[in-house]
Amino acid sequence: MKPKPNCIPTMELSTSPRRTQALEIISVFVVLVLLSTSNVDGRKARILDGFDYPAISCRAHSALLTDFGGVGDGNTSNTEAFRAAINYLSQFESDGGSQLFVPPGRWLTGSFNLTSHFTLYLHKDAVLLASQDVNEWPVIEPLPSYGRGRDAAGGRYISLIFGTNLTDVVITGENGTIDGQGAPWWEKFHKGELNYTRPYLIEIMYSDNIEISNLTLVNSPSWNVHPVYSSNVIVQGITIIAPVTSPNTDGINPDSCTNTRIEDCYIVSGDDCVAVKSGWDEYGIAFGMPTKQLVIRRLTCISPFSAVIALGSEMSGGIQDVRAEDIVAINSESGVRIKTAVGRGGYVKDIYVRGMTMETMKWAFWMTGNYGSHADNNYDPNALPSIQNINYRDIVADNVTMAARLEGISGDPFTGICISNVTINLATNSKKVPWTCTDVAGISSGVVPPPCNLLPDQGSENIAACNFPTDSLPIDNVKFQMCSYRSKYL
Repeated sequence: MKPKPNCIPTMELSTSPRRTQALEIISVFVVLVLLSTSNVDGRKARILDGFDYPAISCRAHSALLTDFGGVGDGNTSNTEAFRAAINYLSQFESDGGSQLFVPPGRWLTGSFNLTSHFTLYLHKDAVLLASQDVNEWPVIEPLPSYGRGRDAAGGRYISLIFGTNLTDVVITGENGTIDGQGAPWWEKFHKGELNYTRPYLIEIMYSDNIEISNLTLVNSPSWNVHPVYSSNVIVQGITIIAPVTSPNTDGINPDSCTNTRIEDCYIVSGDDCVAVKSGWDEYGIAFGMPTKQLVIRRLTCISPFSAVIALGSEMSGGIQDVRAEDIVAINSESGVRIKTAVGRGGYVKDIYVRGMTMETMKWAFWMTGNYGSHADNNYDPNALPSIQNINYRDIVADNVTMAARLEGISGDPFTGICISNVTINLATNSKKVPWTCTDVAGISSGVVPPPCNLLPDQGSENIAACNFPTDSLPIDNVKFQMCSYRSKYL
């Protein structure tokens, strides 16, 4: 698979010294990117007369951040400039919508809220720098499907770019950069000094018709992209970079969302590259909003300590109809992981993965029924998750320590597992037993090395088992149109 043009090229990461060399290449690349953007002076940069760009919606009204006092010197706070600009543009919600252009420069800012029928566009040499002044990060209530923050009980810092109860929002650019400057947040997390949950880079709640595309996100304090309680969401052409040891810097986390499309993204992360969620224990069960109708395609991921695609562990509202294809996994802990536990309730069902290529993995497949973290001690021990109809096919993996670790729940087995046309080449230091299976049931066909007895081989004539759906989801029918920005100074 070819990486998208504005991404770091895919490369093989394996054991030393080759792995060390590759990691050095990645580090040099990131440094060069940051150095190249640091020399841009937003006050002197020429504002483009106009340009065209693809988006799900076009706008009738335009404005520049500098029209509202924005200063792109990397030191001046632009929080009020962003807020004033968006407040002004909100008057055009019912009059053709509006777009805010962020020109070249380094734009220091705290959190700001979006409006409906609105586009935020970042020039290729624009860098949003997340403020490190905690006073520019208001604290908001925890998500109702979680009951508390992920880092600490109680509230959470609002995300850098935030929106709730919106319709028709586009966050895009010419691969402009959003830098979360997350190191101080990571340090506070490790020291146990957080009173509230760390902010995310982008969070959109209770919204419909959302596009997040053609951006580079680096050094998020925690999760990068978090659409939650939303529908008709497209995340496309995003590059996400975080140190692989940074805590909880998940890439893209669709959470209680319907009709979502994630495609053409490159992610290097300290946690799961894509984590599919729907609420935590009794809070997620009560809220009852599943994630369903999710497409993931053409994703490249490096995550040495986590999964390329994770389902859960917060899945108490349910996860259904996930379709992942054309996935490249490099130097990651596991290719696909299902995470759940007693007390979660909910379900993970109708999961389809095909066309996955993996290189240097700990596990190709991992299912965990004893993922122990709980929101509090009030979870229901009788709330058992239902895991069924899990399908993996047409997969090749090289340099793998262990083919699979599949662990259901005693008295609540994971059922309907189907694995076909899969070749896993084990590493020289691989485990003597390549598969471990407990409390699972299913079938296999054309799998090397042979799976455990709980997944009996159906013979080569059934290698086409584990069928991938042939119908299209509604989100695949959403088309982009060519939009324009024209300077009012023409």
